[in-house]
Amino acid sequence: MSSLMSYMPVVWVVWAGVITLLLILLVYRSNLTRYEEDQIFLDDAGNHLKKEQDEILVKVRKIQPYIYWVTGATCVLTVGILGVYVWDALEHLM
Repeated sequence: MSSLMSYMPVVWVVWAGVITLLLILLVYRSNLTRYEEDQIFLDDAGNHLKKEQDEILVKVRKIQPYIYWVTGATCVLTVGILGVYVWDALEHLM
């Protein structure tokens, strides 16, 4: 187990990088959706507003799979890190 603990600083750096990427994606998505409306009532003169809203939705749908994957990777790394430290603690107690 001591050899596994020697890799933990590298794992922490990878985890921090994945968390940073997740935060960047979430901030980007929140900036995209800042001006998105839940409901728009437009006449023919407001077609440019509908087009802007559609462009926002296309961008959000484009990055959404990346957010899911990076969130999953973050969860897996977090559980893995916690598991290694719990396992190490149990070994030292026995």
